[in-house]
Amino acid sequence: MLITLKKVEIYKYKSIQKHQAIEIDPAVTTLVGMNESGKTNFLEALAKTNYFNDADKDFKFDVTQDYPRSELIEFQSSGDAGKIISCEYAISEELLGLIAADVGQGVFTAKTFSRTQYYDGTSNVLGITANEKKFLENKIEGSTLSKATRASIRKLSRLSDVAGIEKVEGDTDLDKIKSAIKPIVEQSAKTSWSNIPLAYHIYLKHIRPRLPKFWYFDDYYALPGKIKIGELKGEVSDERLKTAKAFFEMAGIKPDEILNTDDYEHFIALLEASANKITKDIFKYWSTNRNLDIDFKIQEIKNAQGQPEKHLDIRVKSLRHKVSLPLDRRSKGFNWFFSFIVWFSKIQADTDSDFVLLLDEPGLNLHASAQADLLKFINDLSDKYQIIYTTHSPFMVEPERLYRVRTCLETDEGTIISETIQEKDPNTLFPLQAALGYDIAQNLFISKNNLLVEGPADLVYLTVLSSILEADKRVGLDDSITIVPVGGLDKVSSFISLLRGQKLNVGCLLDTFTDPKGKQKVEDLVRHKIIRAGNIRFFNEFANTGKAVADIEDMFDKSEYLDLFNKAFVGDHPEVKLTDLDPSIDTIVKQINKAIGKDRFNHYRPANKLSQLGLDKTAFAIATLDNFEKMFIEINKIFKKA
Repeated sequence: MLITLKKVEIYKYKSIQKHQAIEIDPAVTTLVGMNESGKTNFLEALAKTNYFNDADKDFKFDVTQDYPRSELIEFQSSGDAGKIISCEYAISEELLGLIAADVGQGVFTAKTFSRTQYYDGTSNVLGITANEKKFLENKIEGSTLSKATRASIRKLSRLSDVAGIEKVEGDTDLDKIKSAIKPIVEQSAKTSWSNIPLAYHIYLKHIRPRLPKFWYFDDYYALPGKIKIGELKGEVSDERLKTAKAFFEMAGIKPDEILNTDDYEHFIALLEASANKITKDIFKYWSTNRNLDIDFKIQEIKNAQGQPEKHLDIRVKSLRHKVSLPLDRRSKGFNWFFSFIVWFSKIQADTDSDFVLLLDEPGLNLHASAQADLLKFINDLSDKYQIIYTTHSPFMVEPERLYRVRTCLETDEGTIISETIQEKDPNTLFPLQAALGYDIAQNLFISKNNLLVEGPADLVYLTVLSSILEADKRVGLDDSITIVPVGGLDKVSSFISLLRGQKLNVGCLLDTFTDPKGKQKVEDLVRHKIIRAGNIRFFNEFANTGKAVADIEDMFDKSEYLDLFNKAFVGDHPEVKLTDLDPSIDTIVKQINKAIGKDRFNHYRPANKLSQLGLDKTAFAIATLDNFEKMFIEINKIFKKA
């Protein structure tokens, strides 16, 4: 884009009652907020500054409809012009080069300018300046003017003063220079630019024609399943009919042509050709269901007065199930994509203009994975178009690009739009927090190989003992394996299903099941071939306690674990000794519970103490190290087979 939107200052528009400035990203800006927070109002105000269809009355400022109602009567009696919105634009180096080729180097050096619009219908532009003295110097450079005339012109700083230069012998180029300057001065004479005619020339010739146009799209532009062709004649106001008309224009069909014939085959062929192109574009991003096709039928249906009306029936057909439904009853997500590309075709046809796309709640009806497809679509579009979209979906927020996000909040002072980090309202921030939480959760599972364990204590024990073994040149846990604490045995089956759904390799290292329901869930996953039985291992296989039940704590020599426990809980209760433990109870954790008279102690505290002590192999019995090494060897095998 030769000119990009850089910043928006908005003053008074509907729910926006307080002057505020919003920085706009050069590629994509995401406006996040709750329903009715004012997001749409911001897009509307922007669109009305330079809408792509100048004839569309819906995108014209109207003081009665647009000025904040609570202040409208007072404003109308004030006589104030009423600032609405000011857009600051950045000028590209490419455009600066084009301007320099026209007026010469060093004449126009502005990198930005702003355009402000008022409720009285006026607008002004600031920041377009030109060095007229430098322009005149460029004009006389290499000319055949006499030395005296050159000297006279060099003293000038205004183009209008050139007319007063008298021609002398040798000034063969003076008339040519004057004739080039005269229209520049005259075209600004009756405008507010009269004192800066060269700036006006630059604005008219280079800036205004390249000012980005705004293009707005929301769910109301979705195509209907059945279109009354007669309603497409002339100007239409209904958003859906605008999209339908755009579809006919895309296909190169005039509604009158269908209304005046009974032979529809030619038109059906044109519509199908257009639909095929659209669906081909959709399937670059629509991964949800690629087995869809579009069918068209032109039908004559009698209206309430008994008169025949011609309708275009658009149906989406499932190639898999051999069933078709009207477009607006099939899939709202697919309909959104289809309608978007149809309406989008209107601006794609305008190859001479740049556009800012304003998308209001795009993909609202899409599944989370389809919203990810839509985000990719938006990012690809941003290579050519600047995009601003609103959302309240966490799946439409990119955690790695939070710098693009602006929050929108409804307050007693009206709508407030701010930088993400400044917002404190929890409801407004929820989509961002959810997006970050989802991203963090995803990043836990980015490893191809994931070992599920019950909790964070298991993670610490396995990490520490693996490091100790590796330092002794023995086998630890393979570096390619990520340990994932699931937060309890009852969550194991859910995590297995989720991770397998991401096509990742999954293994489990668990305490022996004592809950029949949890055991049954895991056995069901094995039976349904979601995970292999050999990928689920239990600590009792390696603890060498001689019992059928074991936890990770039983991998240690009893005296070692008891020492960790006592150091972790020093001062909380009397020291527990080996003689205090009941050997008839299955696990050491339960034995300690009985000894201290509690149902459960915090299992993480001994693990945390182990990590703090910085122990090496000398702190552990050979049997303990052997238990862990044997276990790591078996776990590594699970993922080598995967």
